[in-house]
Amino acid sequence: MSTDPAMDLVRRRREGAVLVLRLDNPRNRNGLDEKMRVALGAAVEEAEADPAVRAVYLTGAGPSFCAGGDLRMLREASDPWPVHRRFRRLSRWLVPLMTLEKPVVIGVNGHAVGGGMGLALTGDRLIAAEGAVFMAGFFRLGAIPDIGMMYTLPRLIGMARAKDFLFGAGSLTAAEALALGLVGRVVPDAELDAAGLAEAQRLAAGPAEVMGLAKILMARSFESSLDEMFAYEGLGQALAMSSAEFREGLAAMLDRRPADFPAAAAAARR
Repeated sequence: MSTDPAMDLVRRRREGAVLVLRLDNPRNRNGLDEKMRVALGAAVEEAEADPAVRAVYLTGAGPSFCAGGDLRMLREASDPWPVHRRFRRLSRWLVPLMTLEKPVVIGVNGHAVGGGMGLALTGDRLIAAEGAVFMAGFFRLGAIPDIGMMYTLPRLIGMARAKDFLFGAGSLTAAEALALGLVGRVVPDAELDAAGLAEAQRLAAGPAEVMGLAKILMARSFESSLDEMFAYEGLGQALAMSSAEFREGLAAMLDRRPADFPAAAAAARR
């Protein structure tokens, strides 16, 4: 347990090469108050800094994944400068999570509301429990969508569907989110953690560093031209093919044996 109580709002546990992060603030249903944001930033920094961490699994404790913004905080800090400073600080936790050069699996249990839904959409693989519910709720509050949702949601399901969901102020069940392509998989509630951790471990056992590179390049695809994407692809492939993971993957295919990407990456760091 951390000596700083705020850090315990995001419980951390290592499962082999996977760093498991669990939001844990029952007082506000894992809401994104300032202390939770700081704790998330510290957890993402740990994942980024430790080369032995090859994938992340992020989920919530209790009946909710994340209830979004803290309404009490919003009532007390909604003047222009506090809001501006709060969103400037997104660069300390949200942007590092979205651009983490390692696979991130999100397991959504219960409700993902407002900014909590935005947090869920930062993952590379999104798995939902059958009882999960996705809600926007921003316009009910008189606020615009935030925590990256105006960036991620149209990219995931298209602009028309994103507007229909946001302006309709409705909600999506896990099954509806799967049908829209918002989530990749739906599992029984009791199996969420096992499924999410298994997926994170599968990714960690793969060429996680090369996946991280592909993730960064793919994020540029919507605002880049075809020529630009081919340039990124060529430069990225040159980097990927110089990696220990590529050398191991190629050797394994030629030798007709399973590849051991983590061992190859670890040996290259020695």
